[in-house]
Amino acid sequence: MSAIAAPVAVALPTRASIWRRLLADRAATVAALLLIVLVVAAILAPLIAPYDPYAINLGKAMRTPGAENWLGTDATGRDILSRVLYGMRLTLLMGVMSVLVGGLLGAAIGVLAAFYRKIDGVVMRVIDMLLAFPAILIGLAAAAIFGPGLAAVVFALIFATVPDVARIARGAAVGVASQEFLEAGRAIGLSDRVLLWRYLALNCASTIFVFLTLRFGQVILIGSALGFLGLGAQPPTAELGMMAADGRGLLFLAPHIVTIPCVFIFLIVLAANVVGDALRDVLDPRLVA
Repeated sequence: MSAIAAPVAVALPTRASIWRRLLADRAATVAALLLIVLVVAAILAPLIAPYDPYAINLGKAMRTPGAENWLGTDATGRDILSRVLYGMRLTLLMGVMSVLVGGLLGAAIGVLAAFYRKIDGVVMRVIDMLLAFPAILIGLAAAAIFGPGLAAVVFALIFATVPDVARIARGAAVGVASQEFLEAGRAIGLSDRVLLWRYLALNCASTIFVFLTLRFGQVILIGSALGFLGLGAQPPTAELGMMAADGRGLLFLAPHIVTIPCVFIFLIVLAANVVGDALRDVLDPRLVA
């Protein structure tokens, strides 16, 4: 009986082996450090930003990077470094909220569909229909209903994340549900709640978590694209996608205004994807030495 009480579907890697393999991957280590630095800089933006990100000074308009303004100034003389620091806060917050809420909803839907096979067909057909709507189209619809703003972008990203996560969670849960230990749990009379959480969900958690780390980079990219289209945070709020849109008309006159926010978007997405790939490798039990 005690052997059935806390089963696992596969031999999962230990915490020590996970850290050892992550640290052995130099690219993943550098990417993780870069992501940590960017997140900390965004959190500490009010303390480390050299200037007020919303202070207009037309006398300093379109200055190139230099000693006074390390990343230059925009068309109204606002310090780009300060605006990037504040902009990363919104961009990262948007990504985290979308991945957390969309991930939880999608994981719950996928695991429930795999466990209750009577609703599986209906649920997954609905998920297939949701997958037909691109995030940008959802963002346009949300902006039309709620008006342009960060809330509309977050809603669109959550809506676009749920079906993707649901499919991944359902696929992982179906594989776990076919294992003998789940039938053993039913045989000893465990409730559906215990079977769902302790037997099924926990054994799918690593697969879902890895997918969410990879999805985070995609969410940042899509959210920045929606901000670039004017559907996200509205002026004068600092947000990386909107900052890039503000400088597109000055691309040949002052290219740093548009390229610097794009570089930071690129760094966030690249670091998140590299870390996600590394986590996928170390959390896959089939790859554990």
